[in-house]
Amino acid sequence: MTTDAVTLQRTKWAPVAALGLAMLVVTSEMTIAAVTLPGIGADLLVSPAATAWVLLAYALPMAALAIPAGRWADGADVRAAFALSMVGIAVASVLVGLAPAFWLVVVGRLLQGAAGALIVAVYMPIITASVLPAQRGRAIGFVITIMTVGAMAGVPLGGLIADMWGWRAVFLVKLPVVVAVLWVGLSTITRIPGRGLPRPGAALLREALLLGGAVAVLLLAFEEVGGRPLLAGALAVAAIGLAVWWSRLAASGPVLRLVRNPAFGFMMISLLAVSSTAGLVSFLLPYFVADVLHGGPDLTGVALLFFVGAMAPLSAAAGALADRLGNRVVAAAGSAVSLAGVLLMLTLDGDAGLVDMAWRLVVLGIGAALFNPAVNAAMLTAAPAGSEGVAGGVGMTVRTVAVTVGSAASALAWTMAGGGIAGFRSGILMITVAVAVGLAVLLVPVRRP
Repeated sequence: MTTDAVTLQRTKWAPVAALGLAMLVVTSEMTIAAVTLPGIGADLLVSPAATAWVLLAYALPMAALAIPAGRWADGADVRAAFALSMVGIAVASVLVGLAPAFWLVVVGRLLQGAAGALIVAVYMPIITASVLPAQRGRAIGFVITIMTVGAMAGVPLGGLIADMWGWRAVFLVKLPVVVAVLWVGLSTITRIPGRGLPRPGAALLREALLLGGAVAVLLLAFEEVGGRPLLAGALAVAAIGLAVWWSRLAASGPVLRLVRNPAFGFMMISLLAVSSTAGLVSFLLPYFVADVLHGGPDLTGVALLFFVGAMAPLSAAAGALADRLGNRVVAAAGSAVSLAGVLLMLTLDGDAGLVDMAWRLVVLGIGAALFNPAVNAAMLTAAPAGSEGVAGGVGMTVRTVAVTVGSAASALAWTMAGGGIAGFRSGILMITVAVAVGLAVLLVPVRRP
């Protein structure tokens, strides 16, 4: 049984606000923890390489558990699942903030990532239960705006907190926010009668182990592709083996049917391709600034503010535009603008300054603002009733893989071309091809079943 959209007379914006704040907590954890790495290393006596697990331990369960958690959420009361995720984040944050040893920090971050995966799992079901179909693009755009602002504010805010009170305070200071989000969620999200928090059965645990393992091993493979290609190849083979094993399970049927639906599957291909622009933001631009312009992280940070500054305020308006013109049309427009933004990056040279990078990043930010709400709303529209959690989980997994692949492929292109302007442009060309594929997929007519 799903929440009956017919009985929804008007959109309930309070649950959307609660969801947006929860997603802000989850997404800010991806960036805010980066400022704690030096402090953790010095305090707990671990190497800089080892501290990278503070970030990886959060990202892996977020990606690996997204689909199994989505299947579980489709049979759960989303209000109770939302509450469980918030309590999980709070408990895990306390564990990290008070950890006397590094291994407990890693365990706490793994638990934070697992709790974050639950928020992703209830994302689409809460939108379905709270928002009229004609306003879902607007609601998703609102959530994306909050997420973007959270990610943007995470690093400078975390740096200020760490400087004043130490790295542990970075993980503890958000507890009042988590408590407030929990209260708002419990007060506004509609409970689904007859549902609770189902106990995960053996089939779901097996699915989580196989599919989650495949995704986690695949992400680790891309992390190693530049430095240890043989290990990366072995990990990729292992990931394929686990994925094939999972595909033979009965539990894989609903997921595979959803992905094979052209209306949904084409959106996933486009999402995978267009999200590779993360390689430009996370790798190519910082190295271009450092190696070609001989600038510091402060220049990169200021330049990226223009990207985020264009994306954040436009996402809600882009969602409303998708409600009016159609998700596929706006998603195609967003990928076209993104393609233009990436191509414009090819004209940057050694004489470029902040202004030269800034206006190009504004174009790229506008493309992202148009694309992301529309593609998420299209996923929700294409998902059959009762599978909204799976749809959100698949989308999260695809997006995470795309970000990882985009960054790893950009690093490889940069290295093979010898770095500098040649390496930068080589990586840009690779991303250009990927975004062009994403646009082409959206231009293919899809016949509705």
